[in-house]
Amino acid sequence: MEEDILLQISNKIKERRREKNITVQELAVKANVSKGLISQIENSRTIPSLIVLIDIIRSLDIDLNEFFKDIHSRSGNTPIIIRRKEEYEYFEKEDAYGFHYQRIFTQYIKHSTVDFVLLELDTDASRPFVETQAFEFKYFLSGEIAYHFSNETIMFKAGDSMLFDGRIPHTPQNIGTVKAIMLVIYFFEENKV
Repeated sequence: MEEDILLQISNKIKERRREKNITVQELAVKANVSKGLISQIENSRTIPSLIVLIDIIRSLDIDLNEFFKDIHSRSGNTPIIIRRKEEYEYFEKEDAYGFHYQRIFTQYIKHSTVDFVLLELDTDASRPFVETQAFEFKYFLSGEIAYHFSNETIMFKAGDSMLFDGRIPHTPQNIGTVKAIMLVIYFFEENKV
């Protein structure tokens, strides 16, 4: 399954849950899975099994055909792809306070998907360590950030950049006195089974 389709599925689960005013915990209980798994699925951090996905969709009281009818591959052969600023999509990730994500661009490209995101961190932003099933490139546009990994912390300022395997537990911290902004590019590889 292509990663752009997986992103569409995770976004749709989150949208439907919010429309029905159901918390992550309530959905987890109804689908008989953990709260953490729902959060990871909604934030494209993990791919659920087909059985789990069906259970989640049914727990949202949505017909399977209805859920999947607007999900399609966006992997056309368009040589130039443009996204206007007003088309950028705001989204949230689990257990994060003061993190403002803005998806700029997502595109499936031969066995992988590239997802471009602007991330703004308030001065009091916080979240636990996370893992992502992607390589992550960070370009620091403004502010001062301490990037915490399992066994080390690395300091960054505007103009610095980094590439790392997102499966390493990580979290950024704004250590400055103003909002910090970074461009994040996720490189999701297609799983070969």
